Amino acid sequence: MPSPLALLILLAAPALAAPVLAPPALADVAPDRAARLEHLVVQDCGSCHGLTMKGGLGSPLTPEALAHATPEGLAGIILDGIPGTAMPPWRPLISQAEAIWIARYLLKDQDR
Repeated sequence: MPSPLALLILLAAPALAAPVLAPPALADVAPDRAARLEHLVVQDCGSCHGLTMKGGLGSPLTPEALAHATPEGLAGIILDGIPGTAMPPWRPLISQAEAIWIARYLLKDQDR
C-alpha cells in the first residue's frame, strides 16, 4: 500500500500541473476601454438581447437569467458565439480579458 505522502502527491498532481491563473478583474480593462465595452454591450448586445437585456431575438442577459453562469463560461460564449444560432463570435473584435469584463458586467446587478 502506498504511503499517505505518496497518495497525497498522486491526488495533488493534476492540480499542481495546471497553471493557476486568476481571471481578469473588471479593473483589468482601462477605463476608456471599459466605457467603450459598456457602449458595445448596450448597443450591439442590446440589438438582439433587448436594450434592457430582458430578451429579444436573443435570450435575456439579466443577472437573474445568468445566475448560474460563470464569467469564464459567458466569456467563452461571447468570444466563440453559439453555432446554429444568431449569437456571433466576437473573438475577432475583443480580447479574452475584455470578454470576461463584459461577462462580469452582465453578472453584476445593473440598474437597467
